[in-house]
Amino acid sequence: MDSAAHVADLASFVTASPSSYHAAREVAARATSAGFALLDESADWADVGPGFRGVVVRDGAVIVVAVPDGATATTPFRIVGAHTDSPGFKLKPKPTTAAAGWLQAGVEVYGGPLLNSWLDRELELAGRLVTRDGREHLVRTGPFLRIPQLAIHLDRDANSGLALDRQRHVQPVFGVGDVTSGDLVGILAERVGVASEDVLGYDVLTADTQEPRTFGLDDALFASGRLDNLSSVHAGLAALLAAVDAGESRDSGATDLDAADLGAVLVLAAFDHEELGSESRSGASGPFLADVLSRVGGALGAGPAELARSFAASWVVSADAGHAVHPNYPEKHDPVNRPLAGRGPLLKINANQRYSTDAHGAALWARASEAAGVPFQEFVSNNTVPCGSTIGPLTATRLGIRTVDVGVALLSMHSARELVHVDDVAALAAASTAFYRGA
Repeated sequence: MDSAAHVADLASFVTASPSSYHAAREVAARATSAGFALLDESADWADVGPGFRGVVVRDGAVIVVAVPDGATATTPFRIVGAHTDSPGFKLKPKPTTAAAGWLQAGVEVYGGPLLNSWLDRELELAGRLVTRDGREHLVRTGPFLRIPQLAIHLDRDANSGLALDRQRHVQPVFGVGDVTSGDLVGILAERVGVASEDVLGYDVLTADTQEPRTFGLDDALFASGRLDNLSSVHAGLAALLAAVDAGESRDSGATDLDAADLGAVLVLAAFDHEELGSESRSGASGPFLADVLSRVGGALGAGPAELARSFAASWVVSADAGHAVHPNYPEKHDPVNRPLAGRGPLLKINANQRYSTDAHGAALWARASEAAGVPFQEFVSNNTVPCGSTIGPLTATRLGIRTVDVGVALLSMHSARELVHVDDVAALAAASTAFYRGA
């Protein structure tokens, strides 16, 4: 397990993915570079069948599929699920505003960001524009905005309890003048080479522009924006490509002790809108994964009965970030199950099914971790601290496929810049590779 190489590639992936739309297309670009075909949902998937490798993008979500050579109508699926979106701020309609001589961007809070972490940072705008002809254009500005904090001289109690109004206090500045001085839609349109009047719709969010980097003793710590949950998307993609490469090495007669014949259809499903509850056409509660699985199964000759048999033998690993024990707030964590940075990915457990892990899922993740030669740690919430949730229960409910929840342990989750141990992100990819290989 080469943690340094994995985290360097993760840094490149995050840098290329300032929005869910960029992340989905970065996954697709990496998959097509590895020989996967780009699928159009509106087209006939006539080429799908045994041995097929494909990727399909739906808005800010993406699904990658690798079908084994010997696949039949009842071949099970092995799926790693994750999400592409992260908390932040989204441009409102009529986004250019002005106050006290400053040009500002009108933004709406997206998800549940740790608001104070976004102050006094150089932010960019990133997302998609849709033009009059129906075409979609990815856009990003680079450093362009900043949410300025009020000086301590004007708020002597700021260090005692900072309270930010979600409307008044988080509108970023990007220049000086009045509303005629800077048309944000026009600025974005110019970045992609289209006329402002031809932009009829947009989904544009903020992203922190500070580069990801390792730091600390032995460069063992890694700080970056959007680790929740691009760390899992990247790990899942790396694992799927590694599993496919290993399977192909075995098929070609190459000696690879780690390789295994692919006995399942391998799938990476990276959904959008998890931070909002996943209820969208590209979210985990939507039909995207079911649509793709049914089309792949149908191409293999599966009817409803065969697809049900396939699902009954299938697995989903729901990979999403979790919490390491915070050294300054140890009382917020369970007194016995205390995940530590660098001690392996999390097996996430909740009695109320906020995570989907059950005894079979725990055993599966233990086998995968053992096969990969990496440790793992159980995570359970303190009973007095409400537990978040993931795509895991949603996917299990929608498809009826047995699901287990895992992830890497972070500090500062939902901050503009989160923190993880380099060994943990590499170990998540290694264990996910073992899962794909049939552990």
